[in-house]
Amino acid sequence: MNTSGDRLKTLLRECHLTASDFAANRRVTPQHVNNWFKRGIPMARLDEIAELLCVNSRWLRTGEGLKHPGLAPAQMAERLKPAVCAADIVAPFYNEALHPDGSGRTRVVQIPDCTVRLAGSILQAMDVSPDQVMCVPMIGNNMAHKIPDGSTVAIDRSLTQIVDGEIYALEQDGMLRIKYLYRLPGNGLRLRSENRLEYPDELLDDAQVQAQQIRVLGWIFWWSTLNHRRPPVPYKLDE
Repeated sequence: MNTSGDRLKTLLRECHLTASDFAANRRVTPQHVNNWFKRGIPMARLDEIAELLCVNSRWLRTGEGLKHPGLAPAQMAERLKPAVCAADIVAPFYNEALHPDGSGRTRVVQIPDCTVRLAGSILQAMDVSPDQVMCVPMIGNNMAHKIPDGSTVAIDRSLTQIVDGEIYALEQDGMLRIKYLYRLPGNGLRLRSENRLEYPDELLDDAQVQAQQIRVLGWIFWWSTLNHRRPPVPYKLDE
């Protein structure tokens, strides 16, 4: 290793980070990092990068002296992780579908060949594991104007414990519903809509919760919105 660029390349390899990962962390382009590999780290950024990677800046610049034990490579990678851009994920999509028994009842099932792409940065910000994500549609206007009818919502299936006042997706007698949930004494539930003028609170005791087979699917951490109509143009501008 003859240059600071060579030492930087080795440090990133020890942390299992790519040049693109490191570039995103430092808010520069991957080409900048490749230039640092070839020409050495700019003096103006040397101390900053040495501190981030937990090494002695003198060692990083010249190769002399102690490398500075500091953190192990795995710990350095963990330190960098929050600022590194996460990859997008493809989440399964669920919806109401008729029960196959011919009763006319519905149930919530995964829709084959239907997925939703979500930015990894959203999951990272909400601390949601990619393998715990599912998406469903917002059906009806009970959550208007917060979540419009027809929106797609993303659910963290790992969070089914009710935190009062948070929005959850639930299956109730085979229906897909999106509500604010509150716990009531005796294992009861309060279901609350955003649109309370049309949809008053529903108070259910434990027996009703069991009889209606209420199942909390998970906590809603993201939803899309889309304008329902394109505004009519009264006239065309002269070309």
